Amino acid sequence: MHGEPAAEPGRAVVVPDSPSDDGTPSDGAPSDGAPSDGAPSDGAPDAAARSGAPAASPESVAPTELAAPTKPDTPTQPNAPTGPGLPAALARLRAAVAAVTYPLVMPSADEARRVARGVVTQLDDYLLPRLARLDAPLLVVVGGSTGAGKSTLVNSLVRARVSAAGVLRPTTRSPVLVCNPADSGWFRQGELLPGLTRTAEPTDEPDTLQLVAAPALAPGLALLDAPDIDSVVDANRALATQLLAAADLWLFVTTAARYADAVPWELLRTARARGTVIALALDRVPPEAADEISAHLSEMLAANDLAAAPLFVLPETEVDGQGLLPEPVTAELREWFDRLAGDAAARAAVVRQTLDGALAALVPAVAGLATAADEQAAAAATLTERVRGAYRGARTGVEQAMQDGRLLRGEVLARWQEFVGTGELFRTLEARIGRLRDRVVAGVTGRPGPGRQLQAAIESQLVTVLREAAAEAAELAYTGWQAHPAGAALSTPELGRPSDDLPDRAERLVRDWQRDVLELVRAEAGERRFVARTAAYAVNATGLAVMVAVFTATAFIPTGLEVAAAGGTTVAAQKVLEAIFGDQAVRNLANKSRAGLLGRVDALFEAEAARYSARIEAIGVTPAADAGGAVAATTDGAATTEHAAATEHAAATDGAVMSVADRLRGAAAEVEQERMRAQLTEGTPLTLPAVAS
Repeated sequence: MHGEPAAEPGRAVVVPDSPSDDGTPSDGAPSDGAPSDGAPSDGAPDAAARSGAPAASPESVAPTELAAPTKPDTPTQPNAPTGPGLPAALARLRAAVAAVTYPLVMPSADEARRVARGVVTQLDDYLLPRLARLDAPLLVVVGGSTGAGKSTLVNSLVRARVSAAGVLRPTTRSPVLVCNPADSGWFRQGELLPGLTRTAEPTDEPDTLQLVAAPALAPGLALLDAPDIDSVVDANRALATQLLAAADLWLFVTTAARYADAVPWELLRTARARGTVIALALDRVPPEAADEISAHLSEMLAANDLAAAPLFVLPETEVDGQGLLPEPVTAELREWFDRLAGDAAARAAVVRQTLDGALAALVPAVAGLATAADEQAAAAATLTERVRGAYRGARTGVEQAMQDGRLLRGEVLARWQEFVGTGELFRTLEARIGRLRDRVVAGVTGRPGPGRQLQAAIESQLVTVLREAAAEAAELAYTGWQAHPAGAALSTPELGRPSDDLPDRAERLVRDWQRDVLELVRAEAGERRFVARTAAYAVNATGLAVMVAVFTATAFIPTGLEVAAAGGTTVAAQKVLEAIFGDQAVRNLANKSRAGLLGRVDALFEAEAARYSARIEAIGVTPAADAGGAVAATTDGAATTEHAAATEHAAATDGAVMSVADRLRGAAAEVEQERMRAQLTEGTPLTLPAVAS
């Protein structure tokens, strides 16, 4: 049985870079012009030698740990024949995907955020840099389950201990990339996996990539030892998934005991869907069960459309003093990689196959994101409509109260009866003496005149109606949001009651409206000699009559019980006002006053409803114009392209703003068009080196 040693392995000898380390790929492809980046030797003795481990062969003792930690910032140098529009189309797609955050709590939101992060990361880590350099070295990501022996296999393939191996889990905390010194320039300049800081030393720091140059590894191909795909550390699992999405070829390492585990097969299916070229290493296989296990694994591969994936069987064995597998155990796999590295056409076919598959996989992925964006917009529209409906109902309630006589009951009716039934209205309209008399009475009794009491009663009654309507609307809107998962997450208890300053705003609203009514009366009076002669006191009396008229369905004095209670003086008052202004003018005054009051009520309730809409605006979701009209997503490239083109044309013609979902669909359709135009796989059939049976 072979396994990873319990002791922490020593680092390989640090030696100066090869004089040929100029970043030039071994097959003669154009150089990226990167300078030599090997670090000079520090003369440190081999840790393995210090611990008494046997010395490795001359071929195996020359891995070169690259320079000090750097954050890659070298700009991409496009030189690939991929069609001038593909990189630009990918950049627009990236911007469209990154702009959507899916903040509303919906069943699709978590998955959409995960997929969106994956799309953006793959664009940054792999698609854009690989498009810019199709001739760059092939990146083989070595991935698999915990304890599968990935690091031991990588070390054994390059015949040096370049990646930590041991019994502790997880062993590989930060990824290790091993390449030939001739290829180190491309990986160090950081176009690939730009978010990972390059370092020369092993580290537990997140977002780092240790670079090691190993002359034993053939030029043109690099191995990246990734963290466990089923690691107990969340960050390790996420990083492993990120690295697998940046692979030109994925070497999946599993064992005879764990080859049927669910997690790796889920990732294998994902890699297949993305078009990633896959090879498998079945490790620690008992010789007596090799045929049976390999046959079963081959059946599983065929059932998952992976029958073409090369399969390498590594028998169970012991590691040597350096923690390396015997050379005969890894010889077949190492020779396969050597043949692949030495065949420029085969490498190009692998790169193009994986690249084309990853580009094609963007269409269904972004279609799902667009559907989730539609659901976000529809949910925002639903929440918005629930609030609008609640406050529309409040406005309707106020309007009904103005028409059915409710506002004329109680104190208002009593004050109106006092104002009209005692003849006060007529006296104030007849002469200025009424104004003087009211002042004298108020001074003696301490009570304001009937007119002022009526005005105060109207204000109090109307404020009460407004407050009750606002409270009912706030509670109804809050209940509606609580019944929706997105609304429940956005709402807080204070939304279930009116704003703290609503009473003050309602009182100001009524007072401002009463002033407006008086201005309307003055404007209507114009040059009428009667009103001009009686001046402001007659205007006030007339204004009170108009305010009362607003609260009746007949646009004047109350009907039914209210008329019976007020007596015949209401009819007489109407005749007096009509004699001053004319019948139509009185009705116009009442209608204008009613419209002015309802306009102010609308503004009051809109301000209350804005407390809800502000929550939606703050998270950046635009409600759909039609909550039920979300466009169905499609994974068919032609249909998506046709829909996106039609949407863009309509938006350009009508000056309309495209929805977030349609921008996503349009950007994905553009990428698909450019992918088909680029014909990445034309003339480069994928033919991998043969595997000995």
